Amino acid sequence: MAPLKILLCGDVLGRLNQLFKRVSSVNKAAGPFDALLCVGQFFPDSVEGIDEFNGYIEGRSKIPIPTYFIGDYGAGSPKILSEALKDPSNKGFKMEGLRVCDNLYWLKGSGKFSLNGLSVAYLSGRRTPCGTQFGTYSQDDVDALRALAEDPVTVDIFLTNEWPSGVTNGTTSKAPVEISDSSGSDPTVSELVTEIKPRYHVAGTVGVYFDREPYANVDALHATRFLGLAPVGNRDKQKFIHAISPTPASTMSKTELSAKPPNATSCPYINADKAAQPDGATKRPGDGTSESQYWRYDVSKKKQKHGDGGGDRLCFKFASSGSCPRGNQCHFRHDEEASEQYSRGVCFDFLNKGKCEKGPDCNFKHSLQEEGDRSASGAASSNRSRECWFCLSSPNVESHLITSVGEYYYCALAKGPLTPDHVLIMPIEHTPNTLSLPLECEKELERLQSSLKAYFKKQGKEAVFFEFVFKRGSHANLQVVPIPSSRASAVRDIFNLAADKLGFKLSMVKEGRQALRTQFDRSCSLFYVEVPGGDILSHVIEENEKFPAQFGREVLAGLLNIADRADWRNCKVGKEEETKMAERFKNGFQEYDPNQ
Repeated sequence: MAPLKILLCGDVLGRLNQLFKRVSSVNKAAGPFDALLCVGQFFPDSVEGIDEFNGYIEGRSKIPIPTYFIGDYGAGSPKILSEALKDPSNKGFKMEGLRVCDNLYWLKGSGKFSLNGLSVAYLSGRRTPCGTQFGTYSQDDVDALRALAEDPVTVDIFLTNEWPSGVTNGTTSKAPVEISDSSGSDPTVSELVTEIKPRYHVAGTVGVYFDREPYANVDALHATRFLGLAPVGNRDKQKFIHAISPTPASTMSKTELSAKPPNATSCPYINADKAAQPDGATKRPGDGTSESQYWRYDVSKKKQKHGDGGGDRLCFKFASSGSCPRGNQCHFRHDEEASEQYSRGVCFDFLNKGKCEKGPDCNFKHSLQEEGDRSASGAASSNRSRECWFCLSSPNVESHLITSVGEYYYCALAKGPLTPDHVLIMPIEHTPNTLSLPLECEKELERLQSSLKAYFKKQGKEAVFFEFVFKRGSHANLQVVPIPSSRASAVRDIFNLAADKLGFKLSMVKEGRQALRTQFDRSCSLFYVEVPGGDILSHVIEENEKFPAQFGREVLAGLLNIADRADWRNCKVGKEEETKMAERFKNGFQEYDPNQ
């Protein structure tokens, strides 16, 4: 078999003519190349470059080899990427890229896929304090990549837009002066690359070319090589395209993988946080202002185990599992109390920073939990209710969306709905799932479900019910999405197909919710869906399994050909419009509402 040949490219900035002219030339001279992987901003800087870009999108110009990009921002990107999301060929879960046009694929969010035997991982977008539909990555994207560190398969290539903070630490090469400024680097990327340990890490955005010496990884046989690539057509004529011919790690022996180049350095990210401090000292919770006020754990007072003794950031592996394979060599903090709080369902971002930016999309708790009875009354319960977005007693509850209130459950329109009549059924009490509530609660839920089915039936629709039961979840919500009756027979098949693509099987639960309630193990997470006709498909989620929290919504978005609405944040409308939608639903549902 001929060795694989891959081209790597920096910020394209919409200069596709110049890029593909160069690619064709290189391909003719030294190819054929199997693929082109682009990092940094892919779209133009201004609207003047859109016509050239659209020439390829519309098929007037041809892309010579399969091209993948992660820089989903720049002029024209929202329109072009929105159209890509609507493409029927992009339904389901496409970690190997969403097709934009012939030979052009968008690596959206984060993920890992096999490219002719090479394991390629990626983080699209950039870090930003306010998430947008395109061009930024989310905490869910980061958490998904963290899970890759548990996978024994070595990642061959890791693609990010921004450079990792601290990459020049320990280098003996002369680093370009432009990268002395940390504005183009991202500490989150440093954390991820330290855990994923790819053989190649490729990034853009800084505007310069930098080929760092390989560095040794902690607790891994192989070394990592970092490549920072310059933009296409840069004035200084710095290198923007680079060719590699890597052997897939999956085909290499341990001896081949462990061969270290003679110029290899130690890992540049060890103690990078400390080096970033202006006075060489690490911030502590009592240091006064800025971010330090958000740290929930005073290192001097809490039970902890340090890796290198100096990091204030929590180790995700230790917090989530109680152990870390890097042991004392880990440069993140191993805090036993943080791990205990995480096991009680407290949000990792809340523990790490004291705040969480996910809002109602976060399935974790945002207050410290007392040991023992996790549903205890009193101050702890009161705090949970105040923090929770779904408790009726919370000041955060979106009361204008509520459409019906019973004794044990209430009904509300979903915020950022998949369809205008997308409904949530939620317990009035602060409870993490609908399966473990008493029998009288279940009877009320059955009445509410039957009423919704009848209401939608009159409109020529069938109701699909699904719930993601997260074992460390906060407030349960059973989602109800109506679909045209003509599509009802396809629901079971499309859920099974989506599960197959993600590598798991959905099990049929005979005898419906009653059997599911009996079988439910509170120590495990669970996804289940009730398809039209009453059959239930379920999947028990393993502890370290990567399972998309929005699985049910994403599958139905594909079924309804509205893939661009799979993320609720893309579907938000103003409060006035939400109020009108809720009133319309209440008026129509009134004659069916069992709580009237």
